[in-house]
Amino acid sequence: MEYIPAKTIVTKTKSQEWFGLDYNMNIYKGCCHGCIYCDSRSSCYGIEDFDRVRAKKDALQIIRDDLRRKVKKGVVGTGSMSDPYNPFEKELGLTRHALELVDAFGFGAAIATKSSLITRDMDVLNGIREHSPVLCKVTITAADDTLCRKIEPNVCPTSERLEAVGRLGDAGIFTGILLMPILPFLEDTRENVISIVRMAHEAGARFIYAAFGMTLRENQRVWYYEKLKESFPEEGLVEKYRKVYGNQYECRSPRTKELWNSFRKECEKYGILYDMKSIIRAYKRGYEYNQLSLFD
Repeated sequence: MEYIPAKTIVTKTKSQEWFGLDYNMNIYKGCCHGCIYCDSRSSCYGIEDFDRVRAKKDALQIIRDDLRRKVKKGVVGTGSMSDPYNPFEKELGLTRHALELVDAFGFGAAIATKSSLITRDMDVLNGIREHSPVLCKVTITAADDTLCRKIEPNVCPTSERLEAVGRLGDAGIFTGILLMPILPFLEDTRENVISIVRMAHEAGARFIYAAFGMTLRENQRVWYYEKLKESFPEEGLVEKYRKVYGNQYECRSPRTKELWNSFRKECEKYGILYDMKSIIRAYKRGYEYNQLSLFD
């Protein structure tokens, strides 16, 4: 593991609109999941050799000092730029120990991941839950494991992630699914979306937050097109993207309206939350902070 210098790790968010987060925490840089669509590959983030995972030097000491200096408690999010449960985390335990610090200093936690390794830390998350909100977001975009392995090749498939959602929920942890990005011409079918909602319901997911489309910019687009040619050579997908989207940054599915209506109805049928304000209110319910959340 290569270690890179860092001056601070727990930083204040610009807005609480994204799941009510107060702070962001990224311990690792780069990701080896190999997801063909990853926005973090974009050159604007300045992450060279993105597939090589590096850890921030003295991360736990920096996180401890960052948390100790915070005047206000709040929810610390992790997983925005690289998955906190990459394969190296199993041995290094940096995410686990960081969560222990979050617990010790009285903060809440919100985690985004594609890895079932998150279930290892259910004990720490339940410790945090005794005093502060905890939110677990597991990304699932393909109902079928075969398709999942093509678009997210180096991480556990959908079926294992759903098992993790079930285990987290059974432990009392507020857990749901990030249904994003939904790749146009690959995943944007009613069958795929409805299947995921139903499987999420069976797993006990409390919420699903969806976006029917993806972003494409700079070198992210180059990488994505190369992978489309490798994994779906007979589909002519690159030509479809160029024809429909050109060089657009935001690439919404042509079926967005239809998919959204079907998704909303299915979520309501099962009592699954799907809008941001409701999700934030639900997972923060019963907890009091010195500062007021945007949605409280």
